[in-house]
Amino acid sequence: MPQKETEQQRPACPNADCPQPRVILNGSNHGRKRYHCRGCGLYFGETEGTPLYDLKTPASEIAQALLIVMERGSLRAAERITGHKYETIGQWLRLAATHAETISDVLLTDLHLETVEIDEFWSFVQKKRS
Repeated sequence: MPQKETEQQRPACPNADCPQPRVILNGSNHGRKRYHCRGCGLYFGETEGTPLYDLKTPASEIAQALLIVMERGSLRAAERITGHKYETIGQWLRLAATHAETISDVLLTDLHLETVEIDEFWSFVQKKRS
């Protein structure tokens, strides 16, 4: 039996001007949860405000491709291993760069990477952006 989602598990309302945020679950779209803020009336998806917003590829595949880039230092290697196009993985890197602080927190806490590994990752992203 699926567990009921608690209020702490729901994302915050992405509307900074929301007078009184009260977010409720409002179904799903293509397997991704949708939410509704009763305070301001905004409807939004679970990935709103993240680098994954509006992407069709599952987060696990994106994370795998970015980790391969970090470990191997090559977009082409990630392309061969994951089957995703070079350009697509490059776009994911650019999206990741716009959310660098949040992603660094995830890499540090959830993936248990060392600070040196995270620094290598961001130096590689910077090199690819130039």
